[in-house]
Formats: sequence, structure tokens, C-alpha cells
Amino acid sequence: MDDVELPSPATTTWSIHRYNGSEVLPAEDTIAVEAPLTILLDGEEFATLVYTPSDTMDLVTGFLASEGMIRFVDQIESLTLEEDRGFAHVKLRHLHQLSRQMVSKRFIGSCCGKSRQFYFHNDMRTAKTVTTKLSLTIPQCFHLMSELQEQSAEFRATGGLHNAALCTVSELRVTRADIGRHNALDKIYGHILRERISVRDKVLAFSGRVSSEVVLKTSKIGVGLLLSKSAPTDLALRLAHDLGITVVGFIRKDHLTVYTHPERIVECR
Repeated sequence: MDDVELPSPATTTWSIHRYNGSEVLPAEDTIAVEAPLTILLDGEEFATLVYTPSDTMDLVTGFLASEGMIRFVDQIESLTLEEDRGFAHVKLRHLHQLSRQMVSKRFIGSCCGKSRQFYFHNDMRTAKTVTTKLSLTIPQCFHLMSELQEQSAEFRATGGLHNAALCTVSELRVTRADIGRHNALDKIYGHILRERISVRDKVLAFSGRVSSEVVLKTSKIGVGLLLSKSAPTDLALRLAHDLGITVVGFIRKDHLTVYTHPERIVECR
């Protein structure tokens, strides 16, 4: 697998006029970069993402895993980027046409929990119930979210990026940023696969809203604790309940809400 990745800026500057309450002054502002990326599988278009052009190898790897095209990084024979043109060329060792055809096909069923009738077909194949015995204290939840916010320099500069981090119970290990919250998680997933990182003792900290897709990606990554400063949706919580994922939301200042599987939060036992 080609492991060479040229860095691309996630931010740019723009000449603006800013009103400060009494007058309008010329200035420069930092803006998040948004770019298209078309993924080609064996020369054929598979998907086009809109993303922040950073950690692109991680994004492509994580996206392919999220879509059920790969399970291990060794299944990628080659991955070559043309970031200036917006293309990622991927060759898989064994491309399963059924998986490719079923990427956006909804699966209707009732296996393993009522909420799973909402899965797409490849989600049904790749989402898995998490059985981690890891637990967190409430102070640890606050600490990890605070660390995520402190390390989010690009968000502070632009106000336009989502952030995700792979953590232990005491510290952040990997952080990724993107204009798309799903992309930020796919970048984390891709890094885990490429670096062969064990997730048995890991937590995900996340800046965005906890949607059903976010919970499904958490399940596919194999992490059982998901921390967010934002709100969940009802389908996300039903899926989290079925999949064994602890969702903690609205982690702000000295407040948080534990929504599912509270047994992993020490003070809730």
C-alpha cells in the first residue's frame, strides 16, 4: 500500500470587512477549506466526498471500512492520491461486487433489536455489538472533552470544523478535524486501521451531534464509550442501546447527560 501523503492545508485566509459595533474595518479571517474528493475503485467512481483536505489517507481508508468494502488495511493493494485534482485511486485485493452494489441499499429486518431495521445493507453486515468492560468517571468525561476543545486550534480559528479524538480514559491519543462530522470519525477509523491500534481500552470524544450514523461508525470502530458536547437523536440512542454503546452528551462545563448503558459511568452504578 502506498503510504506517501503530501500535506494539504485545512484552512485559508480571506480578506473581509468586519463590523466591530461602531465601525467597519478591513481585516483577514481564517476560513476552513472545503474540497471534493472522488474515490475510484479499480478505475470506476465509487463515491465523492466533500471534506477538509487533511489526513486524506486516513479518510479514504476509514470511509472504505465504514462502507463495508474492507475490514483490514491489508485488503488495500494500493492507494494513490491526486489531491490537487480531487481524486483517490484505490485498488483492493478482492473487490466484492455485492458490497459495492449494496452501499446505499436499505435493509429491512428485525434481527438483534428493533432499531436495526433502519440499517443500510452494508451497515447490517459490518456494525457490531460492543462488549467492552471499560468504564469512566464523570470527572474523566469532563477532562477528555476539555482536552478535545483545547486541541481544536483549527476550530477556534475558523468556527467551521468538527473534531474527533481517540482517547484512553486519561488522555487524547489521536485527533482529527473536518468540515463533516462523519469524515472526522472516518479519519480516526482509518488511522486506527493503518496503524493497527487496539481499541479495547479506548474512548471516542466528539464535537458534533450524535446521529444514527455516528453511532454506527462508533460500533464499526469497536469503541463502547462515545462522548459528545452536543445532543443525540432518538434513533441514535435506540441503536446505541442495541449495540452496547454508552452515549454521554451535552458535556459542557459542569453538566453532562448519560443516555445509554450508564453502567460504564462509575457514578451511575
